[in-house]
Amino acid sequence: MTKLIRANLPTLKKTASYYVVHVTVAAGVAYTVTGDFLLSLTLSLLEPTVQAFAFFFHEKAWQRWGNQKTTTTPMINIAA
Repeated sequence: MTKLIRANLPTLKKTASYYVVHVTVAAGVAYTVTGDFLLSLTLSLLEPTVQAFAFFFHEKAWQRWGNQKTTTTPMINIAA
């Protein structure tokens, strides 16, 4: 598990900051709609928690896709 965390530390940090922003926005919206602090906090933690996991795997897929694209595209050297 430690190896996984170390290998993905930048993505995990980005995921964590995204999670905090998302929970804050979701709590504000939920409180505006419900007027209940405890309910808004509960609602705001559920969806962003699922989104954080989805974001991590989405980011890893983008990294993998980007690496494949750059490694499969031949370099063209145009000498002037």
